[in-house]
Amino acid sequence: MYHVISPDGFPITCQPFASKEEAENSIPVYCSRFKHQGYYAAVRGRIPLEELPDYLEIVPAEKVISFCC
Repeated sequence: MYHVISPDGFPITCQPFASKEEAENSIPVYCSRFKHQGYYAAVRGRIPLEELPDYLEIVPAEKVISFCC
């Protein structure tokens, strides 16, 4: 089980992904959510969409303290 962590340090979904491959496949879908504004608005500033995948981190679910859902 894996979580994808946003540049702001939060899981991008409430439920973990069943595999690392599933987590990796979710990254383009997540990034596409910000296409209309053209960037990801992080706490530390704007991240261009083409760079956003570099700011996401895949971690084992047990390392994440879940606070949603």
